[in-house]
Amino acid sequence: MNWGAFLIDLVKVLGGFIAGAVAGFFIARSYMQKYMKKNPPINEKMIKTMMTQMGRTPSQKQINQMMKTMNKNM
Repeated sequence: MNWGAFLIDLVKVLGGFIAGAVAGFFIARSYMQKYMKKNPPINEKMIKTMMTQMGRTPSQKQINQMMKTMNKNM
């Protein structure tokens, strides 16, 4: 058995797995960023409904303030 050839093949396989994992991470990350930009997890209507359910009638200024805070934290 030729140990040199075996080690070279092993390094190639491990390198392929590592390269695939890194590429997969960046592809999945960019996909999720685009998805979250298109479909934000919360919008103005949801904030208004939530505040109304808590017994408050929010002004547009309060809604805008909460949206700005949510976007800043994302």
